[in-house]
Amino acid sequence: MKTNIQLILPLLVLSFLSFSCSTENNDDLYSQESEITIDASTVTYTSLESNILDLVNAHRTSIGLNDLEILNLVSSVAEEHTMYMIENGQISHDNFDDRAQQLMSAAKAKSVAENVAFGYSTAEGVLEGWLNSDSHRAAIENSKFTHFGISTECNNNGRNYFTNIFIKK
Repeated sequence: MKTNIQLILPLLVLSFLSFSCSTENNDDLYSQESEITIDASTVTYTSLESNILDLVNAHRTSIGLNDLEILNLVSSVAEEHTMYMIENGQISHDNFDDRAQQLMSAAKAKSVAENVAFGYSTAEGVLEGWLNSDSHRAAIENSKFTHFGISTECNNNGRNYFTNIFIKK
């Protein structure tokens, strides 16, 4: 029994460390009439963020999919959510519909998906975690997506929080 708990516990922890969320453009859910301004002019990428983006594209290429184009606007929205998660001390998809609406309005996105994670220290680790989850893998391997963005921030305890957003333009 103790062996079963030792095997199951790490899987449960990994499951809760990563979540995925997505939406297709649905005119009943989203009105694109409002103007939303997002400042993407100050977006810069850390080496960890750049490595994640490169690894996601390398994975997509390895299975015959197109590379995704980095869009600073998407990364800016991802950064807002990463900071929100740090402030609340937990990973979540809180307000995902608002982020999707922002990107549908400002970036003319037709669909949006989001992967979040916590605690990984390497790009390889977070990508492996996402690829080991069906819902995260589905976002990464969605052939319809054209652009993406990333945000990785550290909390006061040195633990990384991640938001990776994918869009179809």
